[in-house]
Amino acid sequence: MSGTDPTPDTPGTPAPADPADAPRRRSRLVVASVATAALLIGGGGAYWASTAAGGGTDDRAAVGDAAGTPPPLVLDGHGDGQGPGIAPGEPDPGGAVYKASGALPKGPGTAAVLRPQGKVTAAEVSALAKALGVSGTPALEGAQWRITPERDSAGPRLEVAVDAPGSWTFTRTHGLERGDACLRGPDCPPPGAKRMPGGTPVSEERAKAAAAPVLKALGQDDAKLDATQVMGTERVVNADPVFDGLPTYGWATGLRVGADGELVGGSGRLKEPVKSATYPVIGAEKALARLNEAARGTDPGDIGGCATDPPAAEQGRQTKPQAPPCGKTAEDPAPRELTVKKAVLGLAAQFADGREALVPSWLFEVAPQGSGPAHTVVQTAVAPEFLAKPKPAPTKPVPIPSDDAAPPRQLQSYTVDASGRTLTATFWGGVCSDYGLTAAESAGRVTVTITETPRQPDRACIAIAVEVKKAVTLKAPLGERQVVDAASGAVVPKQAPK
Repeated sequence: MSGTDPTPDTPGTPAPADPADAPRRRSRLVVASVATAALLIGGGGAYWASTAAGGGTDDRAAVGDAAGTPPPLVLDGHGDGQGPGIAPGEPDPGGAVYKASGALPKGPGTAAVLRPQGKVTAAEVSALAKALGVSGTPALEGAQWRITPERDSAGPRLEVAVDAPGSWTFTRTHGLERGDACLRGPDCPPPGAKRMPGGTPVSEERAKAAAAPVLKALGQDDAKLDATQVMGTERVVNADPVFDGLPTYGWATGLRVGADGELVGGSGRLKEPVKSATYPVIGAEKALARLNEAARGTDPGDIGGCATDPPAAEQGRQTKPQAPPCGKTAEDPAPRELTVKKAVLGLAAQFADGREALVPSWLFEVAPQGSGPAHTVVQTAVAPEFLAKPKPAPTKPVPIPSDDAAPPRQLQSYTVDASGRTLTATFWGGVCSDYGLTAAESAGRVTVTITETPRQPDRACIAIAVEVKKAVTLKAPLGERQVVDAASGAVVPKQAPK
């Protein structure tokens, strides 16, 4: 990263909107969306990539008023100018205080938010497929384009979401018959030859060369490349594209290169985001101060709650950042001091107004501790008076899908103890509520109802489903009576003995 940030051509600084701070913690929307992550490769992009972005831009965020004032920007995730700017896949900065080793850049004054827009066409999918070495015609299946092997099940396959940004995944099966197309090079065996795992990872230079045609097809041939990651016999090329003259974070394209120099997997986004509203941006020094306010717990915009670990990528490097500290006390040790070596204005992937977006953000390069590597911490650069809080959403148990037309059954299964009077039910719930059971007994059945009490009903909650087990004491042994779910009226199955 460079310590000097690019200065795009943007209009003059507009007047501020109504002041409002963005939330410090992840809302339920961003976590629910992140749970659908499609990016295969570890590192920054894996945390934020999602296929649930929807199509088109949000008109509220793209159009200002008659005077040109942009609307408030509602940010649903970390790095929002309030809480610790936890960079995806990087060490958690919770409890740290950051100190710059030198002067920090002031920034260009204004910068635009970029948003996905439009639909992915069959022609765009075909162009990407050609670069990946995938043969076949794209077939539209629901909300995705698919190209799958025609003559054997081990060939390459490509899936692309129809809605922008067009999240895509590419896979080529290992250890089975090779597919019909070999990407390049003299090492391609004849059709039907067995491809068994083995060998050593290719060099960084060879991996980047294998990735180059794909990045060119995506319009990302100027992306910043990192090929240091190794997964067994495969080398991973992570590419962070440049949009609107600014580097990106969390929007990476990941490509896996096998020991034979062939692409064996990858993921990314197909459609380039477009410019939306332009906002005033604060300088890196002020952004760093806000980061430190949040680390000390003095930020008035804190809405409370504890973040959970992000889901690991479906394939690739498994990273598990530590959760930020919750419930600090006076006995806690003083925050450790970390050194910021560089700062550059970039575009960080976040959810804004409920949609994926690239938001102007300061990317701080933090010096390594001991022998560890340097890492990046992200803090939103949009002026805080233009940030707004998302509306809290109520927490409800996640229902269990059912094939019946009736409401879905909430209780998954049950067990009873040896006495027959303690009935324990298993069901799905949220992480921000307390649950209990009540039972209405009759001669032939026991009807069980789930009770839910939100812990903080006026606050936003992370939408993560967790399995819950709760017990209720019956007035008489269950015996041969049926257990019935009160929500759906369906009979609940007894859990099979382990």
